[in-house]
Amino acid sequence: MNPSGSGWIDKFGYDVKDNLEVFTDFRDLYGGLKTSGFVYGLNIKIPRFITPEHTLSEDEKAKINLLTALFFTFRLEKSNANFDDFLQTIFQFYKELNISNISFFNKIFATGKTSNKLERLIESRVYLDDNVFSKTFNRIITNSLLFIDVLTFKYYLLGGKNIREHAQTLEYLTINVTSHALNSKEKNKTDERLAHLFSSSMTFIDGEKQKFDGSYRDQLVNNTAIWENQYFLDVACLTVWEDKTLEYQESEFIFGIGKDLGFKRKEIARSLEEITSFFERNSSNIPFLKDPNMAIQFYDSMAKVVNKLILRNSKRLLKELTESKELMQLLTKSTVKDLSPEEKKKVQNQLIDIFKSIPSLAIFLLPGGAVLLPIFIKLIPKLLPSAFDDNRVEKKS
Repeated sequence: MNPSGSGWIDKFGYDVKDNLEVFTDFRDLYGGLKTSGFVYGLNIKIPRFITPEHTLSEDEKAKINLLTALFFTFRLEKSNANFDDFLQTIFQFYKELNISNISFFNKIFATGKTSNKLERLIESRVYLDDNVFSKTFNRIITNSLLFIDVLTFKYYLLGGKNIREHAQTLEYLTINVTSHALNSKEKNKTDERLAHLFSSSMTFIDGEKQKFDGSYRDQLVNNTAIWENQYFLDVACLTVWEDKTLEYQESEFIFGIGKDLGFKRKEIARSLEEITSFFERNSSNIPFLKDPNMAIQFYDSMAKVVNKLILRNSKRLLKELTESKELMQLLTKSTVKDLSPEEKKKVQNQLIDIFKSIPSLAIFLLPGGAVLLPIFIKLIPKLLPSAFDDNRVEKKS
């Protein structure tokens, strides 16, 4: 599966039909989504039944985990329904949720089959509303409050009304929990990154207009939805987590808010232990914890972009490359030794001619695009037959 290529949701539907019993109940689903990092807004893994065709980026993992969470939430409530029923239901849900402006939704709802429209919609949910320049110089970060979509969808399936208002309440409470959790401890750079990540992810409320006072605690006390409360507790535990210290385990704030949410002390301690275990296993893979210098950060981000473009256009690229024998020889040579200045110029000119014929590779034609060519050449070995038709569904005879 290639979640950056068209047809990936249909491919998911094909793969999931033989794995419908992966999660036995919502507790099981929530536990799996927590282990993957999705509940925390930090996507580390994807479900085992999904086989990616290439190394997945953070946004691609987020797409798969969001679709997995939504589908199995639906499946657990509507056990007799099929994947097509899910597509119709989730699309109607997002339409009623009204997550974006009218012109954007007109584009999504205009043409194409439901799965393709849902692909565009999920893409809009995962990416933060940021400009291209900013994303170039920062790791592409994704919406860290996506689990609110899942909780709101569960509420919707149970017959809940005014779903946008419900989503606003969930987001308001989540942001208040994180804000007050941060204020309960001495802040550091990691806290600042985490706070920025969550504040940038808000969809349903305007953070500048919201009051961050103690009144949110009354709403927490009166909330009876257990999985919403579990989410609030886990987000609070994530916020107070401190690397290589145990002080947070005695946090008065965490045990106080956990009590407000209706949890026993052992249950609160378990949530703290789970976030500790998560970071012990995955801290080296969590983007916002890394602090590389600007040059390394730029190269890393652009390598991901170029890698995605290569995989997305693998067929056409391989065809164009194989028809240019001299270029193919030079590219092969470049993988084992440095090219001369004249050879590098030949490669650059011939590659630019190829890029002109493939619209999605226009990034190489922009001013400064030539600096991306070494990244492209480094990733050329990925142009293998196994990278073709990532989302093709094999027909059984």
